[in-house]
Amino acid sequence: MAGDATCLKTSATQNHHGATATNAMRQQAGLQPVRANNLLAQVAASHACDMAKRGTMTHRGTRTSGPGARVKAAGYRPMVTAENIAAGPFSQSNVLHAWNTSSGHRDNIMIPQVREYGIGQAIGADGRTRFWAAVYAAPK
Repeated sequence: MAGDATCLKTSATQNHHGATATNAMRQQAGLQPVRANNLLAQVAASHACDMAKRGTMTHRGTRTSGPGARVKAAGYRPMVTAENIAAGPFSQSNVLHAWNTSSGHRDNIMIPQVREYGIGQAIGADGRTRFWAAVYAAPK
């Protein structure tokens, strides 16, 4: 349902928690860990807000074609970007678990070049649906 959304700022604790969950998966595969990045969290939160206002889960933003365009617009110079999204009655722990156990989402988590991470959420107009976005990136 489109309409007024509650847009939330990602706390450092939330961003660190997401990076820790991501790193648990990456470590099992022998990959380098990611660092929580505040700018990527702001980009993720902004996209979650955009999705919540529109009432639709999509990688395409109102003014952007995908995560690469959003991180560039925020001043991040990416070598690689990827994004996981979700919408539903998910807590952060629930959404991280869902992404870690979904092959397509896990593929993004496991991109070897990724070095930084940010997560964001917003609450949809219905007051119940949480829209989530996580951005995975590596700077040039």
